[in-house]
Amino acid sequence: MESFGIPAVPVATHEFMSAARAQAAALGRADFDAVYVRHPVQDQTRAEIEAKADSVIDEIVSRLTRAMPAPEPQP
Repeated sequence: MESFGIPAVPVATHEFMSAARAQAAALGRADFDAVYVRHPVQDQTRAEIEAKADSVIDEIVSRLTRAMPAPEPQP
């Protein structure tokens, strides 16, 4: 999305941090780190999931609203 000038923020659990960083690096975007929440997400109550979301929402909004570099021209 960011290559089209649309901000994006991947979100994952800490359990997948290494895999997410390896995938970003393999795609040439080692700088594109996710926002991480505590694992697990499944089998959580609504209140537990909301607490996890609340713990990262400021970081997500910050990343989505910061100035982005101009997109590179597409071939």
